[in-house]
Amino acid sequence: MSLDLSKVAAVILAAGKGTRLNCTDKPKVMLEIGGKPIVSYIVETLKQMGFEKEQICLVVGFEKEKIQEYFKDEVSCTVQEQQLGTAHAAHVGIVSLPAGIEQVLVMGGDDCAFYKEETLLNFIEMHVQNECVLSLLTAKVEDPNQLGRIVKTDKGLEIIEKEYLTEEQKKINEISTGTFIFDRKWFEEIFPTMPKLRKLGEYGLPTALAIVREQNKKYQIVHLQDQNEWHGINTLEELELADKLKVNL
Repeated sequence: MSLDLSKVAAVILAAGKGTRLNCTDKPKVMLEIGGKPIVSYIVETLKQMGFEKEQICLVVGFEKEKIQEYFKDEVSCTVQEQQLGTAHAAHVGIVSLPAGIEQVLVMGGDDCAFYKEETLLNFIEMHVQNECVLSLLTAKVEDPNQLGRIVKTDKGLEIIEKEYLTEEQKKINEISTGTFIFDRKWFEEIFPTMPKLRKLGEYGLPTALAIVREQNKKYQIVHLQDQNEWHGINTLEELELADKLKVNL
């Protein structure tokens, strides 16, 4: 099967402030690693894969002008006026996409700088071939402490956010990368009735996995083969590590 990328788009979540990284005058995704903004690497990768401007949507918010000035007309941008969570940001991006888009790759703009073209192409192809409404990329990491985990329950696989983990679940090292592919029509249908995460009071993408399971729709979990392709950047130490890795690539 040859993959028709013209029906696929990418929504990159780039509205976050980066409070833990003390970002006061620029969005978190505009912090630099290897001499360039974190989010610039994934935009470059998507363009190399063949995505056009209209197929790359950055959901912006805090200090949005900095992102818009940097990319100019290389990408399309849409504004998340209120930060109401990752699923809300994804919805803001998805509804702004051109009419012909059927499948949407959704990822965080702060942790996708190391993805390779072939990884994302394979992920998209598996999603389309298997006719899933949701696909999720997971990874095994050495220090998952600040991250949600992939937990096997009697209901199936769940993403348990770090705020809800039991002591036993904290020992699990498989995490959600936050990189999903959604059937666009399905996501647009389920979002209006999506419940908020209890402790956070916002709409989170992990809820989509719970919904797809409850609806008994087809979904899949795909394991990232090379764990070095995913680096969460939430602390100054993680930012320094990502910078070193990019400099040495």
